[in-house]
Amino acid sequence: MVANVFLRGLALIYCQKKREIGKLGKYGAAFTASLTLFSAKNPIETKAFMALPITPLDKLSRNPDDMKTRMELMIMKVQSDFCKALEKEDAVKFKVDRWERQEGGGGVTCVLQNGSVFEKAGVNVSVVYGELPPAAAAQMRSRGKKLKEGKLPFFAAGLSAVIHPVNPMIPTVHFNYRYFEVQSEEERHWWFGGGTDLTPYYLNSADCIHFHSTLKEACDKHDKSYYPKFKKWCDDYFHIVHRGERRGIGGIFFDDLDTPNSEDCFQFVSECANAVIPSYIPLVKRHKLASYTKVEREWQLLRRGRYVEFNLIYDRGTKFGLYTPGARYESILMSLPLYAKWEYMQRSAKDSPEEALLEVLRNPKDWVDVSGSKPEELQQGQN
Repeated sequence: MVANVFLRGLALIYCQKKREIGKLGKYGAAFTASLTLFSAKNPIETKAFMALPITPLDKLSRNPDDMKTRMELMIMKVQSDFCKALEKEDAVKFKVDRWERQEGGGGVTCVLQNGSVFEKAGVNVSVVYGELPPAAAAQMRSRGKKLKEGKLPFFAAGLSAVIHPVNPMIPTVHFNYRYFEVQSEEERHWWFGGGTDLTPYYLNSADCIHFHSTLKEACDKHDKSYYPKFKKWCDDYFHIVHRGERRGIGGIFFDDLDTPNSEDCFQFVSECANAVIPSYIPLVKRHKLASYTKVEREWQLLRRGRYVEFNLIYDRGTKFGLYTPGARYESILMSLPLYAKWEYMQRSAKDSPEEALLEVLRNPKDWVDVSGSKPEELQQGQN
């Protein structure tokens, strides 16, 4: 009898403790959920993007001040803004392809093809990381990067776009903005690069001046020495050496930008990336309904052949992509046009519109005065 009473007492105590533990468990779960909610104080808004970012959202939320996070979110937004601006000018929508790289990272490639205004438009975000390939490391050392031998962990985030229009009176535009980090033993190297450039098929002074003026305005907000310096760099970089001509009428180009500090560099790159729409879309609106001839279309295809030559022979970004293990060649070669043409020993007639373009490509000119005033040609072109 005594034993039964004792056992019942133990059972009651056990049940009571179990209920208390259950209550604690419920409170604990609620507390954990609240803590999780509180820790996600930097939620990532993705509705405006073309696809989800490459880096997991929880990681981006936990590291809002990390430059890798800030760059990825900035290029995702600019990609979306630019794609939507292009879609407003065409009836065809972008195909969105979110992809992953086995070695680390991935990208979001947006392509519009066979539209009424754009023959091919590609806007690509890539966020990749892993170990830097030896060929890429050698290329960086040749530019003065003091990287040790051995394994070099890297991170690269970039946005690149090339727009090939249907109408020869609309120029092709290209832009690329990127951020790199390389860990070399105890030292972390970082830098930004990028640029925006225009490739017209027929020279229109008003277009050229508007384009360069918009880029200069973006540069001047940060450093008035940037535009003249990066404009010359652009003319020199997009030089098709074996042809003795530039790919287009330039714009801005810079690389290895790491001064005065990472914050100022990021703000400058963001400014330039957001200047693409106001620099280019007005040109599309101006010319998308313009009439053109078969001769002008043929010339456009010949100039696109030059575009292909530069990208496959000289372009640094193409080479880096092709050197990177696990590279996604569809995205790297996205910049190539649907159609291009080569003619043996093609020559343009003297004093023709085609020859006028070639003269500027052989001898780059200044489209805006670095003092800030605009040439008289702008006023004439706008009348």
